[in-house]
Amino acid sequence: MGIVRKVLCVLLLVVTGLVGLGPAALAVTPVDVVVEDRAGVLDQNTLLPAVRAIEFYQPTKVAVYTYNGSASDNLNEEVLRFARAERPEWISADGQKWANGLFIFALDPVGRHVGTYMGEDRKVSPGQREDIQNASKELLRDAQWTDGTIAGIQRGAELINQPWYRSTAFLVAAWTTVVAAIAGAATWLIVRWRTRVSSRKELARGDASYANVSMDLQVTELNASTIPDASRYGSTVLEKHRTFMTKYNTATGLSNQVHALSPKGLSRRPNLKLVRSYADAAAELDALDDVISDTNALLNRGSAWAPAWDRQLAPFRADLAAIEQMLTKRDAESDSASAAALRSFRDESHRELERWTSELSDGTITPETALDRLRDARTHLSELLKNHADTVIEGYAKNEKEARLMRQEMESAQAGSKAKYGRTYEPSILGTVYPAYYFFSVPTFNSGFTTGVSSVSSARGGGSSTTGYGGSGGSFSGSGSSSSF
Repeated sequence: MGIVRKVLCVLLLVVTGLVGLGPAALAVTPVDVVVEDRAGVLDQNTLLPAVRAIEFYQPTKVAVYTYNGSASDNLNEEVLRFARAERPEWISADGQKWANGLFIFALDPVGRHVGTYMGEDRKVSPGQREDIQNASKELLRDAQWTDGTIAGIQRGAELINQPWYRSTAFLVAAWTTVVAAIAGAATWLIVRWRTRVSSRKELARGDASYANVSMDLQVTELNASTIPDASRYGSTVLEKHRTFMTKYNTATGLSNQVHALSPKGLSRRPNLKLVRSYADAAAELDALDDVISDTNALLNRGSAWAPAWDRQLAPFRADLAAIEQMLTKRDAESDSASAAALRSFRDESHRELERWTSELSDGTITPETALDRLRDARTHLSELLKNHADTVIEGYAKNEKEARLMRQEMESAQAGSKAKYGRTYEPSILGTVYPAYYFFSVPTFNSGFTTGVSSVSSARGGGSSTTGYGGSGGSFSGSGSSSSF
């Protein structure tokens, strides 16, 4: 790391020397902030203090305009129409440009458009206008209208009247020139340092899980020996246990390998993969021995059956608790029949969970029956979520091609592409007996729908920019553009 520090110091001195050749940049907050929230989507108690604190390079008036339009609208034309009718001071004296010193941020939350407009002394390049709009889009897609507006204005402040020596082009050229001879070595050192840090984190994760498994090894074997193999659930868990010692021995071998690595060895990418394999193997065993313990306690009605049963209910309870938040998101079709069915099922399930637990406690039902009921309830929830997926797809997609694209993302999410959707093993009896894709959960629904919307937005050309002010614009040629999100 000493070499890295020296390299960074040299780079800092050279670039600082180059930057010092330019004039000092001003840092001034807006001279005025005007908000015309005709869509009624902004929290001005949050927006105004945040925008008033943003620093521009030159004294700038910031205007925010929102309205509820449609996907087919030309936001540029609407902003100009509004300015002519109600804010003529936003337009230059000759009526052909935006007023000097002005920066307008416009938003249509219904038509899903965002636009940026500037006076001639504040205008930026088309690429920079796109950059400003893009800075807001991730938040706007999640209906965070106020935060998205703030993010767009902040990015505008960074680019409007930006001094030449702070421009991306200059910085890239300067750093390229300075770093050319030493970038390879510096990058190599930084990569090795980051790899070593990651390896140590993975090693700590693996050691914690491996220690838990090793400490409970005899208890795990005792628990497995008393699981009733006549039970459908017990027999499947026992099948997993039959490979437990083989996997433990594999994890032990991996443990020996990774602990034999020197600090230098932990800096190598192939060894990071090895350490991660050890951590994953130990974590899987740690989860499985908990399931073996819970299976024994629950099926045999041992002293710890109650907390074991609670752990089986936990994934289902988490899904039930997440339903309302899922239904309140944008485009979630919260007033639909399928949404009503989900809410009704949630309320009924809360009552059923209490009844099952009571019946299990007094011996009215067996643990096997309780698990069957839980499986059936989660299966029913999966069907309701699939029905609601059809509802939201029908509401959002404009044609069959978009609907097919969204269905594919939903199906991929349920199938469980770990790299894309972060699906992980559920450490429960049902999670062990049934494959990961058997139950459709609320988080999986959210992941699939979010990805589906993003895919459709990209297919619609959501990033394309619209310039010009439509048929009503006349000869107006103020700097500005809009794009969809």
